[in-house]
Amino acid sequence: MQTTIRSAITFLGEGLHSGAPARLTIRPASAEHGIWFKRTDIHVGDTLVPARWDAVESSPLCTRIVNRAGVSVSTIEHVMAALAGCGVHNALIEIDGPECPILDGSSAPFVRGILTRGTRRLVAPVRAIEILKPVTVKTEAGWARLSPWRGTAMTFHIEFDDAAIGVQHKRLNLANGAFVRELCDSRTFCRSADIDAMRAAGKALGGTYENAVVVDGDRVLSPGGLRHRDEAVRHKMLDALGDLALAGAPILGHYEGHKAGHAMTNALLRALFAQPDAFRVVLCDEAMAGRLPGAGVESHEIPAVA
Repeated sequence: MQTTIRSAITFLGEGLHSGAPARLTIRPASAEHGIWFKRTDIHVGDTLVPARWDAVESSPLCTRIVNRAGVSVSTIEHVMAALAGCGVHNALIEIDGPECPILDGSSAPFVRGILTRGTRRLVAPVRAIEILKPVTVKTEAGWARLSPWRGTAMTFHIEFDDAAIGVQHKRLNLANGAFVRELCDSRTFCRSADIDAMRAAGKALGGTYENAVVVDGDRVLSPGGLRHRDEAVRHKMLDALGDLALAGAPILGHYEGHKAGHAMTNALLRALFAQPDAFRVVLCDEAMAGRLPGAGVESHEIPAVA
C-alpha cells in the first residue's frame, strides 16, 4: 500500500549554496498525491512545484526543480532520497525559500525525522516503474544506465585524483532498509581547492567542514574524518536515489552510474520516458512491494555515526 508520514516534521538550517536560512516542513498527504514542494514565502501565483523529472532545470551542483511560473526549489536530492529510502510515496513539503537546508550534508536528519514520526498506510496500491530493457546515456565524462532487475539495485563507480577519495566502487540491493543502513548518513564532499572558486562564483556559501567532507590530497579536513571509508561513493548513490525518485514512482531495475551526477541521472530518466517500450507501470503485490527501498525499515537501523 502507498504511505505518507503520520504527522508533520520541521527542519531548520541553511542552504548549502545560498547560505540563506531555510525552514522545511514535511506534511502528510493523501493517496495518489505524490511529492510536491510548496514555497510558503511566495504569496501570489502558483507556489507548488512538482518533484518530477520533467520539472528539473539544469544545475551542475544540485537538483533544482521549477514550475511553469518560474518558482523553483533547489538541493532537493537529500530529502527526496530520504522519502524514497523510507518508502514514503505521498507528502507535501513546505519551504520558506528557494533552497532546502543542507543540515549535516546527508539524508540522515530527514530519515530520522521521518522514522521518528512513523508512516501511515493509505488505501491505494503502490505503482512501480518496471524497466523492460536497458537504457543508457553517455557523456565524455561518464555514463548511466537502467537495466531490468527484479528489485531495486544500484552500482556506482567514481574516480578522483585526491588520494583521500581515489577510485571507489559499490553495489547495493536497496531492499529491506539498505538505504537507511548503508547510505543515508554519507555526506556531500568536495575538494579544498574547489571551495574558493565556488564561493567566488556565489556558490557553496553555506558549506562548512561540519556539513560536507572536505579533502585535500590524501587528507580529510573535516573534523572527525570519514563516516565510512568509501563515504564519497555512498553519497553519490544517495544522490542518485534522490534523483531517481523524481520518476514519480519507485523503479524496479538496476541503476548503474560511472562518474555520473545529477544532470546525467535526470538525462537518463528523460531517455527512459522517451522510450515507451523500455518500461511499464505495474501495481505491486506484497512480494513486489517488499523488494522496494524503504520496505520494513525501522528507526534503530539509522547508523550511530549520523
